[in-house]
Amino acid sequence: MLDPVPGWLPVNNRLARLAQAPKHQLADPALAARLLGACREALIEGRDPATLSAVPRRHGTLLGALFESLIALSLRVYAQHSEASVSHLRTSDAKHEVDFIIERDDHRVVAVEVKFSANVTDGDVTHLRSLRERLGGELLDAAVLYTGRTAYRRTDGIAVIPAALLGP
Repeated sequence: MLDPVPGWLPVNNRLARLAQAPKHQLADPALAARLLGACREALIEGRDPATLSAVPRRHGTLLGALFESLIALSLRVYAQHSEASVSHLRTSDAKHEVDFIIERDDHRVVAVEVKFSANVTDGDVTHLRSLRERLGGELLDAAVLYTGRTAYRRTDGIAVIPAALLGP
Protein backbone atom coordinates (compact mmCIF):
# COMPACT_ATOMS: atom_id res chain seq x y z
CA MET A 1 0.00 0.00 0.00
CA LEU A 2 2.95 2.34 0.62
CA ASP A 3 5.26 3.55 -2.10
CA PRO A 4 8.54 4.91 -0.69
CA VAL A 5 9.98 7.98 -2.43
CA PRO A 6 13.74 7.93 -1.75
CA GLY A 7 15.66 10.89 -0.41
CA TRP A 8 17.60 12.75 -3.10
CA LEU A 9 21.36 12.59 -3.02
CA PRO A 10 22.76 14.72 -5.86
CA VAL A 11 25.98 13.67 -7.58
CA ASN A 12 27.62 17.07 -7.10
CA ASN A 13 26.20 17.66 -3.64
CA ARG A 14 26.08 21.41 -2.96
CA LEU A 15 23.57 20.90 -0.17
CA ALA A 16 24.59 20.22 3.39
CA ARG A 17 23.30 17.26 5.38
CA LEU A 18 20.46 15.81 3.37
CA ALA A 19 18.15 13.28 5.01
CA GLN A 20 18.10 9.97 3.18
CA ALA A 21 15.02 8.42 4.76
CA PRO A 22 12.29 7.70 2.23
CA LYS A 23 9.05 9.65 2.25
CA HIS A 24 6.12 7.25 2.11
CA GLN A 25 3.23 7.90 -0.24
CA LEU A 26 0.15 5.78 -0.81
CA ALA A 27 0.58 3.58 -3.88
CA ASP A 28 -3.10 4.00 -4.74
CA PRO A 29 -4.80 6.95 -3.00
CA ALA A 30 -8.22 6.08 -4.45
CA LEU A 31 -8.04 2.58 -2.97
CA ALA A 32 -6.96 4.03 0.38
CA ALA A 33 -9.96 6.39 0.38
CA ARG A 34 -12.29 3.51 -0.44
CA LEU A 35 -10.84 1.27 2.27
CA LEU A 36 -11.25 4.08 4.79
CA GLY A 37 -14.87 4.48 3.72
CA ALA A 38 -14.13 8.13 3.03
CA CYS A 39 -17.20 9.96 1.83
CA ARG A 40 -17.42 13.58 0.70
CA GLU A 41 -17.59 14.86 4.27
CA ALA A 42 -14.46 12.96 5.29
CA LEU A 43 -12.49 14.07 2.25
CA ILE A 44 -13.46 17.70 1.97
CA GLU A 45 -14.62 18.74 5.41
CA GLY A 46 -12.12 16.71 7.44
CA ARG A 47 -14.66 14.56 9.29
CA ASP A 48 -14.07 11.07 10.61
CA PRO A 49 -15.53 8.62 8.02
CA ALA A 50 -16.93 6.37 10.78
CA THR A 51 -18.71 8.98 12.89
CA LEU A 52 -18.70 12.08 10.65
CA SER A 53 -17.63 14.06 13.71
CA ALA A 54 -15.03 16.76 13.19
CA VAL A 55 -11.42 15.59 13.20
CA PRO A 56 -8.72 17.98 14.49
CA ARG A 57 -7.22 19.85 11.52
CA ARG A 58 -3.61 19.74 12.70
CA HIS A 59 -2.70 17.54 9.76
CA GLY A 60 -5.16 19.01 7.25
CA THR A 61 -7.91 17.12 5.52
CA LEU A 62 -7.74 13.52 4.38
CA LEU A 63 -8.18 14.81 0.84
CA GLY A 64 -5.02 16.91 1.20
CA ALA A 65 -2.99 13.84 2.16
CA LEU A 66 -4.45 11.82 -0.70
CA PHE A 67 -3.78 14.70 -3.12
CA GLU A 68 -0.01 14.58 -2.55
CA SER A 69 0.00 10.80 -3.00
CA LEU A 70 -1.93 11.17 -6.26
CA ILE A 71 0.65 13.69 -7.50
CA ALA A 72 3.46 11.33 -6.46
CA LEU A 73 1.87 8.50 -8.41
CA SER A 74 1.44 10.66 -11.51
CA LEU A 75 4.96 12.10 -11.40
CA ARG A 76 6.50 8.65 -10.99
CA VAL A 77 4.59 7.26 -13.98
CA TYR A 78 5.60 10.18 -16.22
CA ALA A 79 9.20 10.15 -14.97
CA GLN A 80 9.53 6.42 -15.59
CA HIS A 81 8.31 6.92 -19.15
CA SER A 82 11.01 9.58 -19.61
CA GLU A 83 13.68 7.42 -17.92
CA ALA A 84 13.97 9.87 -15.04
CA SER A 85 13.85 9.22 -11.30
CA VAL A 86 11.70 10.80 -8.59
CA SER A 87 12.91 11.53 -5.09
CA HIS A 88 12.33 14.11 -2.38
CA LEU A 89 14.63 16.61 -0.73
CA ARG A 90 14.76 17.19 3.01
CA THR A 91 17.66 18.47 5.06
CA SER A 92 18.51 16.46 8.15
CA ASP A 93 17.31 19.32 10.36
CA ALA A 94 14.02 19.41 8.37
CA LYS A 95 14.33 23.17 7.74
CA HIS A 96 14.28 22.78 3.96
CA GLU A 97 12.08 20.43 2.02
CA VAL A 98 11.04 20.06 -1.60
CA ASP A 99 8.27 17.53 -2.19
CA PHE A 100 9.66 16.02 -5.40
CA ILE A 101 12.91 16.13 -7.34
CA ILE A 102 12.72 14.67 -10.85
CA GLU A 103 16.23 13.85 -12.08
CA ARG A 104 17.34 13.03 -15.62
CA ASP A 105 20.32 10.85 -16.54
CA ASP A 106 22.46 13.97 -16.96
CA HIS A 107 21.71 14.84 -13.29
CA ARG A 108 19.75 17.98 -14.15
CA VAL A 109 16.54 18.27 -12.18
CA VAL A 110 13.04 19.68 -11.98
CA ALA A 111 11.85 20.56 -8.47
CA VAL A 112 8.14 20.27 -7.63
CA GLU A 113 6.16 21.46 -4.62
CA VAL A 114 2.60 20.23 -4.06
CA LYS A 115 0.05 22.57 -2.49
CA PHE A 116 -3.48 21.50 -1.67
CA SER A 117 -4.69 25.03 -2.19
CA ALA A 118 -6.32 27.14 -4.91
CA ASN A 119 -3.70 29.89 -4.37
CA VAL A 120 0.10 29.93 -4.34
CA THR A 121 1.87 32.43 -2.11
CA ASP A 122 5.47 33.62 -1.85
CA GLY A 123 5.88 31.39 1.19
CA ASP A 124 4.92 28.35 -0.88
CA VAL A 125 7.93 28.80 -3.17
CA THR A 126 10.63 29.68 -0.60
CA HIS A 127 12.33 26.30 -0.80
CA LEU A 128 12.17 26.22 -4.60
CA ARG A 129 13.87 29.61 -4.83
CA SER A 130 16.53 28.53 -2.35
CA LEU A 131 17.21 25.35 -4.31
CA ARG A 132 17.50 27.33 -7.54
CA GLU A 133 20.15 29.56 -5.94
CA ARG A 134 22.17 26.55 -4.81
CA LEU A 135 21.89 24.44 -7.97
CA GLY A 136 22.15 27.09 -10.66
CA GLY A 137 22.02 25.53 -14.14
CA GLU A 138 21.50 22.02 -12.78
CA LEU A 139 17.91 23.04 -11.98
CA LEU A 140 15.99 22.87 -15.26
CA ASP A 141 12.78 24.24 -13.78
CA ALA A 142 10.77 24.62 -10.59
CA ALA A 143 7.02 24.29 -10.28
CA VAL A 144 4.15 24.24 -7.81
CA LEU A 145 1.30 21.85 -8.53
CA TYR A 146 -1.91 23.11 -6.94
CA THR A 147 -5.70 22.80 -7.04
CA GLY A 148 -6.30 26.09 -8.85
CA ARG A 149 -7.51 26.47 -12.43
CA THR A 150 -4.88 28.66 -14.08
CA ALA A 151 -1.37 27.78 -15.21
CA TYR A 152 1.08 30.66 -15.13
CA ARG A 153 4.66 31.59 -14.44
CA ARG A 154 5.33 33.78 -11.42
CA THR A 155 7.55 36.85 -11.71
CA ASP A 156 10.32 34.86 -9.99
CA GLY A 157 10.15 32.31 -12.83
CA ILE A 158 8.51 29.49 -10.89
CA ALA A 159 5.73 27.70 -12.78
CA VAL A 160 2.33 27.30 -11.13
CA ILE A 161 0.40 24.41 -12.65
CA PRO A 162 -3.04 23.02 -11.88
CA ALA A 163 -2.73 19.33 -11.00
CA ALA A 164 -5.62 18.69 -13.39
CA LEU A 165 -3.27 19.53 -16.28
CA LEU A 166 -0.80 16.74 -15.48
CA GLY A 167 -0.43 14.35 -18.34
CA PRO A 168 2.14 12.66 -20.52
